[in-house]
Amino acid sequence: MRKINNLIKILTYSDILILSGWGLVNPIFAVYITSQIQGGNLELVGLASAVFLILKSFVQIPVAKYIDQKKGEVDDAVVMTLGTFVISLVPFLFILAKSAPHVLVLQVLHGLGAALVTPGWMAIFTRHIDRHQEAEEWSIYMSMTSLGMALAGALGGFLAEAFGFKLVFVLVGIISTVGASFLYFVYQDIRRSEKISQD
Repeated sequence: MRKINNLIKILTYSDILILSGWGLVNPIFAVYITSQIQGGNLELVGLASAVFLILKSFVQIPVAKYIDQKKGEVDDAVVMTLGTFVISLVPFLFILAKSAPHVLVLQVLHGLGAALVTPGWMAIFTRHIDRHQEAEEWSIYMSMTSLGMALAGALGGFLAEAFGFKLVFVLVGIISTVGASFLYFVYQDIRRSEKISQD
């Protein structure tokens, strides 16, 4: 395997942590809603998923247009990092959720966070991926994040059964926050590159 540039590595490591963190709870999220939320049922599970996806789908388009209008990549990195920390906050708030409205509000927040992350992340990854290694680097990214989510899914079910959902959400929040902190190095790398190009 040829050498992968540092920025692509950091983006990949960050997503391995964030997606693996959420992988602890995503496969058992329906069980959480039906067993831990007052009035929780399969209708709420479907509605919660729809709220997240609809918000993400509609909001990420104007976010993408906004960052495309700005020169350079610093704004991409800032918006992406902000969204990632929003996503990392959500699992901690799920610990406090008691009712269906709580779940839906948190899914709105999660969808908004994801909408901030996706355009900037995709733009930066696309611009910095190594030429003639596109397929290989995308495959490495997809394989590593998928493996992380697979292992986390199995572990999350065990932890929830043994210790309860609160511990799982705490772990999701901690792991996701650590992954989000990696994006500081992406920001620094981009700032340094843009400063050099301006000199």
